[in-house]
Amino acid sequence: MSTAQSLHQSRKRKNAVMMALCVVAAGIGLAWLALILGALLYKGLSGLNLAVFTQMTPPPGDAGGLLNAIYGSIVMTIIGIVVGTPIGVLAGTYMAEYGRFSRLTTIVRFINDILLSAPSIIIGLFVYELLVRPMGHFSAIAGAVALSILVIPVVVRTTEDMLNLVPNALREAGTAIGAPRWVVIRSVAYRAALSGIVTGILLAIARISGETAPLLFTALNNQFWSSNLNAPMASLPVTIFQFALSPYEEWQQLAWTGALIITLTVLGLSIFARSLTGRREDR
Repeated sequence: MSTAQSLHQSRKRKNAVMMALCVVAAGIGLAWLALILGALLYKGLSGLNLAVFTQMTPPPGDAGGLLNAIYGSIVMTIIGIVVGTPIGVLAGTYMAEYGRFSRLTTIVRFINDILLSAPSIIIGLFVYELLVRPMGHFSAIAGAVALSILVIPVVVRTTEDMLNLVPNALREAGTAIGAPRWVVIRSVAYRAALSGIVTGILLAIARISGETAPLLFTALNNQFWSSNLNAPMASLPVTIFQFALSPYEEWQQLAWTGALIITLTVLGLSIFARSLTGRREDR
């Protein structure tokens, strides 16, 4: 056997071993994921009924639902997205379109990466010192601000990456017909990167929809219905946290059901984001 053939056989064996290890690792990860989802479906589906969406969180030992917690989560998530998305999109636009090679962009990207990987409890403590202590009470506004801070780095990174993928030839074509730069960005770059930017926003929603730590330090919780943004407000993650630690079976069942609702919502958003990305690639 020649040296080239021996080297080829050695590489094939190494490739087979590495492929087998990768398949085993992927299988282990999928097995644990299947066990978690299976347990969540088994425990959560039994408590999923109309009362969950129409009744308030109950007192200990009573039956009830999660209406106020679902409402609070939706309100704070919407406010967080409305506040965080424009900031993230504009920052990502500057980094990709105006200051791609500037020192400021390097600094902003470094800080954004830190925020992207920062524990959410740190954000909650920061907003607690920034808003809750000066205001003297917990509030839904503080909770929404904490969630918006978590939204910004996700949207910044996605917007910058998607705009960087837009071919410069498209920008040059818009500039060649005399369009101002902001018109080229709005009508050409944004349109080409729209599905990717929307995907980033959906991923940001998926991230903040299950955050518990920031809301514990900002919005706290409320067992009753409250639409006052300047007062403590219930949220699904915090309610799940509190009910899961309780000794009452009714609360534990609601915790499983709430966890199932969040999981299905996040999975739905992830699938929708994947479909948007797939459509973009098909084009």
